[in-house]
Amino acid sequence: MRQVRTTTPSKTIAGQGVRTPVAPVRPTGELRLGIRIAYVPASCHHAARHHPIGAPDRSTPPADRTRRLGRTASAGSRPGGRAAAAPAGEDGAPAAAVGAGPIGRQRVIVNHEVRGRGPVAVVLAGSVGTDLSLWDAQVDPLVDAGYRVIRYDHRGHGSSPVPPGPYRLADIAGDVLALLDHLGVRTASVVGVSLGGMVGMWLGTHAPERVQNLVLCCTSADLGPSANWQTRADLVRAEGMASVVDQTMGRWVTAGYGDDSALREMLLRVPAEGYAGCCEAIGSMDLVGGLGRIAAPTLVVSGAQDPATPPEQGARIAAAIPGARQAVVQGAAHLGVLEKPEEFTRLILSGLPPATGDAMRRSVLGDVHVDRTRVTEFNRPFQEYITDSVWGSVWTRPGLDRRTRSAITLAVLTSLRAHDELTMHVRAALRHGLSREEIAEVLLHTGAYVGVPAANAAFAAAQRVFDEDDA
Repeated sequence: MRQVRTTTPSKTIAGQGVRTPVAPVRPTGELRLGIRIAYVPASCHHAARHHPIGAPDRSTPPADRTRRLGRTASAGSRPGGRAAAAPAGEDGAPAAAVGAGPIGRQRVIVNHEVRGRGPVAVVLAGSVGTDLSLWDAQVDPLVDAGYRVIRYDHRGHGSSPVPPGPYRLADIAGDVLALLDHLGVRTASVVGVSLGGMVGMWLGTHAPERVQNLVLCCTSADLGPSANWQTRADLVRAEGMASVVDQTMGRWVTAGYGDDSALREMLLRVPAEGYAGCCEAIGSMDLVGGLGRIAAPTLVVSGAQDPATPPEQGARIAAAIPGARQAVVQGAAHLGVLEKPEEFTRLILSGLPPATGDAMRRSVLGDVHVDRTRVTEFNRPFQEYITDSVWGSVWTRPGLDRRTRSAITLAVLTSLRAHDELTMHVRAALRHGLSREEIAEVLLHTGAYVGVPAANAAFAAAQRVFDEDDA
């Protein structure tokens, strides 16, 4: 039986596994959170304590932090801070800069939890009607793989503020931008289920500089008709969340899922206004026209038995986003990350950029090259240095994409006449999508500044790679 856990809203300190309770959020006006942060060494996170404001310290049993379906909330807002305004653009147009927006609309700092210290940030965005516990099965594998994992509750869900609806998708996606700014995260990969996938597509279209990779699970770019969503919003406002529980369970999981009582309780906890506002956002959004502008590497994952967003809708998304690919998981309905956690976790990891030096090195140079590198006691310190400092600290940085890094590397190696290194990086450049013509332009441009002999030798080295590939 899947159990539900509820906790006091709190904030988790990145990489330290520490949650500290916060004061309740005012429903209107300034959105303020009182936060008291207790810094504890990462090695001591199992002994972390909750420190209620104005109350004595009390130990928190480690069992309370086990992975179970339920509310594992952690608040997020600047202490005594003011929530920024929502983006001004509609769902079919770019949003305004962070912090800007029409009078009366507020961007909120949503309830969130941060785990891990890796250089690559991953945002987990859930479905309408769920809270951040939806991702319990994915968090540890992602942290273990080296990622900094940020999961959150949509506005109006879990322990996030509940501004009055209706909402727009631009509002909900704008909350993610505000959260990233709040955490000091410049770019992140976005993994989203249903509404979370819609948020990912919106960000990929309107804030591409903030998005590294996208993994879009059980989602749609146009989930009309809008009248159906308005009817559902009106229903929950009038009769409460109990009015939609039965029909929702039939979409979320297959008949073979078993005991769904924890899911029902999670849905019933959602504030009716928050659920209704998100329904109205889904009903009014249409992302189809912007899919072709998404440049982030994208993986679409569909549940074979998903009646809400069937694989055909995922296929349309994958066909419209340049270079996107699709995977279909058998035996999964709409909440596939919950129903088939191992399969979805494996696919999610395959759709993310490498998070560690060794993973990046293998991704760029290939397993064959890395595995045949001779590591001895003499060169081990150097091999560890380049793996950790070069591949782990430089190549994993989000400021440049891998095509650009490959082009820069080719130019530098040409100028250094490091031909052995150059040939393997020509292969890496091809792997990253540079064409032979683009590689030639890089070498030609480099030759104008470092000299003809160096460029001539570089062209010869690149040609040998091409000849081997053509053989």
